[in-house]
Amino acid sequence: MNWMDICALDEINPLGSRIVASSKGDIAIFRTADDQVFALRDRCPHKGGPLSQGLVHGKQVTCPLHSWQISLENGEALAPDEGCAHKYPAKVENGRVLLCLEKQRDCACH
Repeated sequence: MNWMDICALDEINPLGSRIVASSKGDIAIFRTADDQVFALRDRCPHKGGPLSQGLVHGKQVTCPLHSWQISLENGEALAPDEGCAHKYPAKVENGRVLLCLEKQRDCACH
């Protein structure tokens, strides 16, 4: 995989996010309370709301438009809602957030 150095982990607030612009559309990188990072396309599968502006709780984000809950681990909407946001590989290495623009294929909508 081709990893891009995005920022220091400390540059993303706990339970917050950061947007990375790419030729594939904006990608939201989320930081959980326990310093895990996840990356999803910054677009809710429901009405395209900006997931980066949603509330992070546990390993989920709630879309600010219509309160859909999206799993940060796989991008899938939680029942009873259906759909998913594309997931991208992200990790923390030596205090730095790394992102790969290759889409993950672990969601039913991919």
